[in-house]
Amino acid sequence: MEYANSIKINQRLISFRSPAYFIADIASNHDGELQRALDLIYLAKESGADAVKFQHFKAPQIVSDYGFRNLGGQLDHQAAWKKSVYDTYKYYECKQEWTEELVKTAKKAGIDFFTTPYDIESLEQLDRYVPAYKIGSGDINWIDFIKQISLKGKPVLLSTGASTIEDVERAVAAIVGSNQQIVLLQCNTNYTGDLDNFRYVNLNVLKAYAIHFPAMILGLSDHTPGAACVLGAIALGARVIEKHFTDDNNREGPDHSFAMNPYSWRDMVERSRELELALGDSVKRIEENEKGTIVLQRRCLRLKRDIIKDELLQESDIESLRPAPQDAFPPYMLKLLIGKRLIVDKEAGDALYPSDLEDAQC
Repeated sequence: MEYANSIKINQRLISFRSPAYFIADIASNHDGELQRALDLIYLAKESGADAVKFQHFKAPQIVSDYGFRNLGGQLDHQAAWKKSVYDTYKYYECKQEWTEELVKTAKKAGIDFFTTPYDIESLEQLDRYVPAYKIGSGDINWIDFIKQISLKGKPVLLSTGASTIEDVERAVAAIVGSNQQIVLLQCNTNYTGDLDNFRYVNLNVLKAYAIHFPAMILGLSDHTPGAACVLGAIALGARVIEKHFTDDNNREGPDHSFAMNPYSWRDMVERSRELELALGDSVKRIEENEKGTIVLQRRCLRLKRDIIKDELLQESDIESLRPAPQDAFPPYMLKLLIGKRLIVDKEAGDALYPSDLEDAQC
C-alpha cells in the first residue's frame, strides 16, 4: 500500500516535521444564517486556525426520516435536540447557494476553505472550490462514495471514529487505490461534551496507526472539552487537528456546547506551538542553553590540599566538587589519576587538568 508522507493543502505543507494544521469545523454552528457563517470564518482566522471547514449535506440524502422516527426515540447527543433528527438536519443545511460567498470570504480572511460533502451531487458541485476533502466517520463504510472522493485527486482527510481496524483498512485501501494523499484521523464520535468521554478518546490508537501505516500522516478529530487531547495527539505524532468552532458555547444548536470558542481555540493553538517547540528532534545532546549549566552544575576533580610539583596524587588528595571548568577532569576519571605526577604546583581547591600531569593521556 503506497501513500504520501507529506501533502499540501493550498500552500501549506503537512508532514511529520511540520507544525500541526488546525481545522476549525464550523459545521452547523452557522445556525442557518449566512452572515453567521461568514463571521465565524473571520473569527476562526483571528483565533489561529489554518482552515475552516463546513459540512455540505442535504437532509433527504443523509438521513431517513422514517428510519429515525421508528428507532424508538433519539439517542446519545440527539436526545437533547428539540426537533426530529430529519428536521434538525434540514434546518442546519449549509446551503449550496452560500458556497461562493463562503469561499470568497475565506480567501479574503487568508484561511483555507474546505468541506465534508455527504452526497455525490454535493461532491460534484463543490469540487472546484476545495483544495482537500474531509470524510466523516459516519461514512467510513460507504466505500463507493470514498472512492468517488479519492478520484478527485485532492488530499483526503479520513476520520475513523466508531470503527474497527478492519473498517479503517478497507477505507484506506479505497482511497490509496487511486490517491496517495491521505491523512488518517483518530476520532471518538460522541458529541455530548461529557468529561467521561476522555476515557474513550484512545489517543494511543495513533501509535498503532503509526505501526500499521508507517509514515502516513496522522491527526485527531476531537470533540472533548479543552486542549488536553489535542496536546496529547501532537505529542504522539498528529499533524492535523480538527475541532468544532463557535463564537458562543451557550447558543442553542447541536454543536455549540462542545465546540471551542475564540478564546479556548487561541489558547489551544498557543499551547500546541509551545509543545511543538518542546518536542524537539529526538537527538540527545547538550543543548545551546545548557552549555553554561555544564560548568555550574557538574562536578570535577579538585585538590583537598596544596600539592607541589613532582608529588604523586593519592585518592585521599582528591574530591569531586562544582563547578567544572572546561577540560577539568570529570569524577569518573578519578582512578586514572591515582599515582600520577604533578608537573606544576597546585593549591587546595583547584581543579585538575591534563596539562597539570606528567602523563596527559589519562
